[in-house]
Amino acid sequence: MPHQLLTISHHIARIMLHNPPANVLNHSVLKELEQVLTDVQEDEYVRVVIVTGTGRFFCAGADINELAHLTTAHSGSEFAVHGQSLFSRIERSEKPMLAAINGPCIGGGLELALACHVRVAAAGAMIGLPEIKLGLIPGFGGTQRLPRVVGASKAAEMILTGENLSAEEALRIGLVSRVVPTHELMAQAEAIATLIAARGKAAVEAALHAIRGGLDIPLSEGLAREAELFGRLCSAPEKQEAVRAFLEKRPPKLVETEA
Repeated sequence: MPHQLLTISHHIARIMLHNPPANVLNHSVLKELEQVLTDVQEDEYVRVVIVTGTGRFFCAGADINELAHLTTAHSGSEFAVHGQSLFSRIERSEKPMLAAINGPCIGGGLELALACHVRVAAAGAMIGLPEIKLGLIPGFGGTQRLPRVVGASKAAEMILTGENLSAEEALRIGLVSRVVPTHELMAQAEAIATLIAARGKAAVEAALHAIRGGLDIPLSEGLAREAELFGRLCSAPEKQEAVRAFLEKRPPKLVETEA
């Protein structure tokens, strides 16, 4: 597979996001990730799944060039629902999913990590949801999952400013469960995965169901609202100018909107 590398050993599957240089999530990557998830979920040998990135990045989020082509509410909402559906599969997985954040974890990359059940970060990794800088909001679950993890106030600050956090700050607010030196990241992630894989399968599945239980209904309602809002923004002049400015490497011009 050109974008996701999958290895399995000792009951642990490792999914490597591989789309150099920044491991962005384009249509091809999302499609392949869907297939990889199906493969690991159907493999009875696999007990735990680790998701990480190749190279210097974990994942820099959605492909800006593809976002630039989302110019109608329908196309925007459709794009958001596709990503939400995929990440919800990760969250609902009966096999624990662990994100090993090896580098910048931005936008859709953080939304992917938020869908995982455990998050471990390398020291120095930057983490954030910068969609507001493109005239958008997070569309793959970020507006719903982040407040459930760090609280509404901190989530609002992160989403409304679009600024990144350090791995150490992410640890302080509970966004990740531990921060380790970069060269130790995979060893630490695999140690956690090994401990989980050694537990009873039924108990692990029951624990995941119990943890998710109180969130499932309101989250689904929130995701529908998020997709609707994301779609509306895709047709807005402000978003289109912000994306053009990003691609042209210039500051965006202020776009006046009707009251």
